[in-house]
Amino acid sequence: MTTPPVLDVEHLRVAFAGRTVLEDVTFRVQRGEFTGLIGSNGVGKTTLLRAILGLQRIEGGAILVDGAPLSHHNRSLGYVPQRIALDPDVPIRARDFVALGLDAHRYGFARRTKEQHELVERALADVDAERFANTRVGSLSGGEQQRILIAHALISQPSLLLLDEPLANLDPRSVQEVVSLLHRVASDHQVAVLLSAHEMNALLPVMDRIVYLTNGRAASGTTDEVVRSDVLSTLYGHHVDVLTLHGRVFVVAEPGEGDQDIPEHPTLTVN
Repeated sequence: MTTPPVLDVEHLRVAFAGRTVLEDVTFRVQRGEFTGLIGSNGVGKTTLLRAILGLQRIEGGAILVDGAPLSHHNRSLGYVPQRIALDPDVPIRARDFVALGLDAHRYGFARRTKEQHELVERALADVDAERFANTRVGSLSGGEQQRILIAHALISQPSLLLLDEPLANLDPRSVQEVVSLLHRVASDHQVAVLLSAHEMNALLPVMDRIVYLTNGRAASGTTDEVVRSDVLSTLYGHHVDVLTLHGRVFVVAEPGEGDQDIPEHPTLTVN
């Protein structure tokens, strides 16, 4: 019997006030697969993630998680939102913040069992956060906070981890560390990772598949299948060149064409 994909998005349509935001978006994510959701700011990446989470009404199509329709409090899903402001004065340790992921379906705090304490410690170890587990979460650096947010999302042992622009505002070293961490999590725990970003350069060494989103539509496949002039020109609705120079790839709009939807940093590294 064939195992269904962890995430199956079929002909998805989302509209706001009569304006179509997403149209006929179709892609799949398999267990243990690292998928990049790539597109400029404002093209609908967050809307797509909200639809997968069941927080955004859809006008057409279907979304299946582990072969089943979406349901509230689906523990198959882990979610890391766009960076949130964590006040340094809030008296909550990183360890306690991670533990809150166990109570996502409850109100208030609960008394921890031995097994739950072990889950917290395991989640901290999975993201290499033991050394600052007792530090106030608001006092951590951006990269350290991302590790804690990922551990918080992983503690319920989801089969699919969604991350909304987790690399934004991180320094280059932290970006590489977070990407490597997520690749290891996907591989070691067979968690499907869907990570949104406006720039794909840092993801190319680890990305199994790409969902390239613009103009409300998406192209999906391997990087070699999607990041091509013919595919992207069809997606953008005007000519786009994909150039390779010194081991790097550049996505370039034809002069005089509208290129406001080209990702802000279109440079790609090719191994």
